[in-house]
Amino acid sequence: MRLFLTFIVAVGLSFLLQGCAQKKDEIYDKPALFWYKLIVKDIKNLDLDKADSHLTSMSSEHVASPLLEPAILILAQAHMDNEEYLLANFYLDTYIKRFGTNVKNEYAQYMKIKANFLSFKYANRNQQLLLKTIQETRNYVRAYPYSIYNPLIYTMLTKMELGKYYLDKDIKDLYGRTGSDTSEKIYEQMIENSPLKDAKMIEPSKPWYRSIFE
Repeated sequence: MRLFLTFIVAVGLSFLLQGCAQKKDEIYDKPALFWYKLIVKDIKNLDLDKADSHLTSMSSEHVASPLLEPAILILAQAHMDNEEYLLANFYLDTYIKRFGTNVKNEYAQYMKIKANFLSFKYANRNQQLLLKTIQETRNYVRAYPYSIYNPLIYTMLTKMELGKYYLDKDIKDLYGRTGSDTSEKIYEQMIENSPLKDAKMIEPSKPWYRSIFE
């Protein structure tokens, strides 16, 4: 009986200590600067999951804080540096919706294009994303003809156009091997009409989505 009571007390203390530890780990009702510094610390520690969580807490507790804007941007950049391009784009979209002005959108849209561009070296011939990003890049140049980011934008656009050209050739060859004559002719016509058709290019030794975008 005494042994049983000792066991019950031990279990009770264990749950009590665990509950206290969980309460100690919970952080809430803190100033915006506290959350901002914590997010920066998380990023330095390469703990982006915590940074995401702390940004959520900061957003809910300080909806109108001016620190939210830089916090979202640095987290977008951190995810991009960590090659988590979908999450980077999520934060950039959030930034545009919440803080978008013509000047701020110019930078955020550039970052979105850059995130997609960097993702292509790991993409397995993601044709739809490539075409979408090419169109968005062209739209960017029209919307911001004097942007300071345009030299980089044009470089990325050229590389994406090259990527599309080699992708079209690969798809044409695939249709040829599988006997899809109609589809093969469509892509053959696209290649014939491409401004890159007569360009003097060295065929990449790596797959196009690695050699062009690295």
